[in-house]
Amino acid sequence: MSKLLKNKELLLRAPEPEDLELLYKWENDTRLWEYGNANAPYSRFSFRQYLAESKQDIYADRQLRLMVQMQASGVVIGMADLYDFDPHHRRAGVGILIDENQRNRGYGLQSLLLLEEYAFGFLSFHQLYAFVPEKNQASRQLFKKAGYLPAGTLKEWLFKDDHFEDVHVWQKIRRNPLLEAVNNKNE
Repeated sequence: MSKLLKNKELLLRAPEPEDLELLYKWENDTRLWEYGNANAPYSRFSFRQYLAESKQDIYADRQLRLMVQMQASGVVIGMADLYDFDPHHRRAGVGILIDENQRNRGYGLQSLLLLEEYAFGFLSFHQLYAFVPEKNQASRQLFKKAGYLPAGTLKEWLFKDDHFEDVHVWQKIRRNPLLEAVNNKNE
């Protein structure tokens, strides 16, 4: 098997029908809705349809969801998403979810780095970005550790509990040493 999308501890793989209950649990966790676009529960039926109909082709679906699985045990501990893919500008948003029982063990960073390696190396993306709510300190630290840079703040972007919250945009741009050498020579 290829080394793509895996390291010694983790494997990022396509969702399978046996992941339905985890998808149902995570996507219907109302504590996480503020980080995405969900505002109502999903049914098991809708996840069955998603699993059956998704092409798992980022060019067709404009998104890609991968399950984060422990190599040794086969236990699924999270999800890694590329979303809002723009093929012309070669960029996508990135999202990482690690089950609350598995957090603070480095799995989020490992998942993010594996996803980056795939996006930058195999798919030839130019950049990845993330929207991180002001109060989500753990996510800000994750993206900072992974080498993302703050790119701006979206003021009062998210609404929750009768108030609006700022969101920070984090970006990682793939640097091409050959292209940079040519640009520096022409300056």
